[in-house]
Amino acid sequence: MATPHIGAERGDFADIVLMPGDPLRAKLIADTYLENAVQVTSVRNVFGYTGTYKGKRLSVMAHGMGIPSASIYTTELIKDFGVKTIIRIGSCGSVDAARLGLRDIVIAMGACTDSKVNRMRFLDHDYAAIADFEVLRTAVDTAAELGKKVHVGNVFSADLFYGVQPQLLDTLKSMNVNAVEMEIAGIYGVAAQYGARALGIVTVSDVIPTGEAVDAEARQTTFRDMMDIALETALKL
Repeated sequence: MATPHIGAERGDFADIVLMPGDPLRAKLIADTYLENAVQVTSVRNVFGYTGTYKGKRLSVMAHGMGIPSASIYTTELIKDFGVKTIIRIGSCGSVDAARLGLRDIVIAMGACTDSKVNRMRFLDHDYAAIADFEVLRTAVDTAAELGKKVHVGNVFSADLFYGVQPQLLDTLKSMNVNAVEMEIAGIYGVAAQYGARALGIVTVSDVIPTGEAVDAEARQTTFRDMMDIALETALKL
């Protein structure tokens, strides 16, 4: 029962799907962490895999860049393939070097956005895009058990990677929104609309005010602490 964007059959995906943005990162995760991983979709070279982690059936699939792309894939996974839980794993930019440095981990309790997608869902009213509490609590507890420091709070899901509002960083900092990424608010809205659970876990790849950054290869191949948290969280759900 393939959809326009996912060439799989119902049952090919596990109940829990870990979702990076980059298809090559999805492949890396499947090759590195999953046992007996099978590729279940490759439409538009957006790869999805299903295997097991410590005996638990899990899937990993890319969602691309930006809220529109992430919304397409999460909607089809939930509506058409019966996925119950989405965990986004990806990168973010820090708006304040004193609060978040390179490779720090942020668990997104909520997500602000300049996108209108959730207003379109919510009759043009403001919608509070928040994580599922059970998944959030499990991830925070798991990080503590693993001895990995995380920052829990609000993120900003931007529609533009190359922003046109330089004053926005100061506003975000003043409102204690310490990280910028491009998908979580949309994923939380999709999950709420279709009755699924969602959580975003992101690692700082750029410190925007200072220009510090990890390179493209490191974005794809590092972030092991985030992966450990996400996988061990999924194991408990």
